[in-house]
Amino acid sequence: MRYKITHTTCYSYSQAVRLRPHTILLCPRSDGAQCLKQFDIQIEPPPKQQTYFLDINGNTCLKISFEDALSALKITTTSEVVTQRENPFDYLSEPWALSFPVDYPSGLAAQLSPYLAALPGRGLTDANMPSVLELAQSVVQKSGGNVGQFLTQLAQDIQSRCNYQQRLEGPALAPAVTLSQGSGTCRDFAVLFMAVCRAVGLAARFVSGYQEGDPDGPHDLHAWAEVYVPGGGWRGFDPTLGLAVSDRHIVLSTAIAPEQAGPVIGQLQPGQTVQTTLESNIELEAWAK
Repeated sequence: MRYKITHTTCYSYSQAVRLRPHTILLCPRSDGAQCLKQFDIQIEPPPKQQTYFLDINGNTCLKISFEDALSALKITTTSEVVTQRENPFDYLSEPWALSFPVDYPSGLAAQLSPYLAALPGRGLTDANMPSVLELAQSVVQKSGGNVGQFLTQLAQDIQSRCNYQQRLEGPALAPAVTLSQGSGTCRDFAVLFMAVCRAVGLAARFVSGYQEGDPDGPHDLHAWAEVYVPGGGWRGFDPTLGLAVSDRHIVLSTAIAPEQAGPVIGQLQPGQTVQTTLESNIELEAWAK
């Protein structure tokens, strides 16, 4: 599929403010699953300095800084992306990773260790840990211990157990909270999926991006998870939709935890108390490549 995405983000402040440097993660990645054909960004007011860099998670980031106080910040990006993974299962797993337990070789395990650890602040150490482990064991049994079937079954189980509720602001909920209330937003479901995967020894990370959805309907940023499948690399699973990710998702950024994958990350200079209003609009055009 080929996509053109125009994404406008506008922060309005109740009075003029001074900003610390901000990091923008709105440039789609380019890899074996998607190819970035064009990217343009417009920032108003223009920053004093801007620098592109590759962060520790492999995301293309733009760091901006301002000299003067401002009353609004508007960021408009236009991206053209071709997605190429029509079949999400176009890989051959390593024989040792076909069924549980998955025992990553020591060198690979060391590289993946951040993606195997409990999620910071919302991991598998709280009093409600049994509910997450119970879900993990239930899905392992349903899938007959097969890793590939486990991943698709887990996405489907979360989608069937939990009702989607839009929540545009605030951090992702702890996995046990999402389970107990049976509802959440896409980032809550992604974090729950990650926690269950890490509980059974599968490396998982958070993904922020776009999903095709209804071409004529409104669009918001979307979140899902990627799991490191030996023999297939990082593979996406969307528990909000209950499916493996193919060519209808566009990745912007990936991270160990959701707070590292926000589209715009930054703070006000200390000592300022203002009200901030955020408005966002995403226009997505899709056609066969």
